[in-house]
Amino acid sequence: MGFAAKSYCSLLCMLVLLITICYSQEDYASSKATYSGSPGCFERPSGACGYGEFGRKVNNANVAGVSMLYRNGSGCGGCYHVRCKIPKICSTDGVRVVVTDYGEGHGTDFILSDRAYSKLAVPNAALELFPYDAVDIEYKRIPCRYPGYNLKLKVHEQSSFPAYLAVIILYQAGVYDITAVEVWQADDLEWRCMKRSFGTVWDLPSPPSGPLTFKVQVSGNGCTKWVQMTNVVPNKWKAGDVYDTTIQLS
Repeated sequence: MGFAAKSYCSLLCMLVLLITICYSQEDYASSKATYSGSPGCFERPSGACGYGEFGRKVNNANVAGVSMLYRNGSGCGGCYHVRCKIPKICSTDGVRVVVTDYGEGHGTDFILSDRAYSKLAVPNAALELFPYDAVDIEYKRIPCRYPGYNLKLKVHEQSSFPAYLAVIILYQAGVYDITAVEVWQADDLEWRCMKRSFGTVWDLPSPPSGPLTFKVQVSGNGCTKWVQMTNVVPNKWKAGDVYDTTIQLS
């Protein structure tokens, strides 16, 4: 009994340690930020992540384009805490943003929406911040939170039933990047890999007939796992439709 109890305690401690490692928070990193209306700022109006209107409105429009952190699209959907460093103008609270685009300007990592940029300032000081085309900042990755929202799967507008399917994952909570997407081919009893078309858009020519089951690989802070979304897309899917998965990352 004593040995069994000690073994159980050791295993429990290892599991707690693993969870702690997987969800450890990064330290702040230094960089620069600008805003989307700033001269010399280059961004893609259509949104390089492929989110469309969702990418402009999510998180109360506190969104950002990024350069280095874009990582060929795997950085799309990530959440960051950003705060600037100008005394008496910048707030220590900063702003929490969601990555929805790719952009470059003034050697920055972040191109914030005007709304997010204004929240870097202390109350009533936003107008003093905008003349700075670029500001020194510090930032770190934080978990995304979407209370009341499950993961949603959107059939991208470029899709064409039944020959070509492209999908986007919306409301990805936690600190995870989406690194792979697969769809179940029932007649062959195998998973088919989807290809990252651009940003966070994953596509597949000649997709299986529905209802469709997907499997999404997510990675973050040294942890990788698969999340299955069963029969989430109906047989006769349509481009532009959004489907609730009833599950959520944490």
